[in-house]
Amino acid sequence: MEPTTLTTERLDLRPFTPADEDEVYAAAQDPDIQRWTLVPSPYEREHARAFVGEIVPAGWRDDTGYSFAVRLGADGPLVAAVGVHVRGPGAYEVGYWTAKEHRGHGYMTEALLAVARWTFTEVGAARLEWRAEAGNAGSRAVAEKAGFRFEGLLRAGLLRAGTARDCWIGALLPSDLGLPSALPYLPAVSAPS
Repeated sequence: MEPTTLTTERLDLRPFTPADEDEVYAAAQDPDIQRWTLVPSPYEREHARAFVGEIVPAGWRDDTGYSFAVRLGADGPLVAAVGVHVRGPGAYEVGYWTAKEHRGHGYMTEALLAVARWTFTEVGAARLEWRAEAGNAGSRAVAEKAGFRFEGLLRAGLLRAGTARDCWIGALLPSDLGLPSALPYLPAVSAPS
């Protein structure tokens, strides 16, 4: 997949570049980002450098992950990060964080919807999953505002810092956004009661 830029009414989403290192490093110092996401903790300068200079470009090049820097307009500050990771054929997982000073403005929901539409229309995903450690109410609120349907709890479904943790899981399908699916979908039929 060629790196791409997405735009919304308020935001520009583009792949991270080495020029984003300082802002990524600063945002990732937030204890909530370190607590609720899979970024290393403590988050060192080398982590930011490797993320923007190696991990992000490799994901785009190898079609294993597509990470976007979310900015207020083309030249505005970094407000968030959102990434899509390949889980298997037709299935992808989204992850995100919002810089502390930019929470509560709806930026992440707006960015998540743009990335979801792109994932369905350009990448060809049949399903986009969201997972978060059980208890991460902020992440769940964003996912639900974007239309993800909560599907349950996965016991020991998330590995973080050498510990298996329970996680919530939800999903978004193309039809949830009024989009056609890349694959036919045959939902389960409920048994009559």
